[in-house]
Amino acid sequence: MSTDKIILGIDPGTNIMGYAIIEIKQNKPIIISIGVIELKKLDDHFVRLKHIFERISGLINEYHPDELAIEAPFYGKNVQSMLKLGRAQGTAIAAAISHSIPVFEYAPRKIKQSITGNGNAAKEQVASMLQKILKINEMPKFLDATDALGAAICHFFQNPVSTNKVSSAKSWKEFINSNPNRVKK
Repeated sequence: MSTDKIILGIDPGTNIMGYAIIEIKQNKPIIISIGVIELKKLDDHFVRLKHIFERISGLINEYHPDELAIEAPFYGKNVQSMLKLGRAQGTAIAAAISHSIPVFEYAPRKIKQSITGNGNAAKEQVASMLQKILKINEMPKFLDATDALGAAICHFFQNPVSTNKVSSAKSWKEFINSNPNRVKK
């Protein structure tokens, strides 16, 4: 069995950064690893950024993802928090780019919509739906990890791995002749 694709999902954060690695086999997502990078104990913001870069690079070196799906920062009440969150996201992106991994960014609403059907869903609803979709027995302690998983699954839903290349046939007869394995007799 060959691997179709490995996706690294990231939920950027300056205190806790979530990550999830999924493998797509036969067009089905399988969780390989899920967790968080805890940054609270590091006092200096720039030391946190260095730690993010090193940990994301470590995940890339260990799991060799084909793509990175990352949640876009959203504007809250505090401009300084937004700036720090953007730096954390940029650092994770830089780690992926330095390893020549394509990056795909999704707005939080897009991820929630993709997973639950509701762009305004709560984090708990997203986690619950992911648990059902992926048949997860035990959920991670932090919702940041399931948010990262949501980014990876959203990316998979937006860009499914195609095992059958669909032709651009101009008629049914041409399609059937080009795809005899897809015809039931």
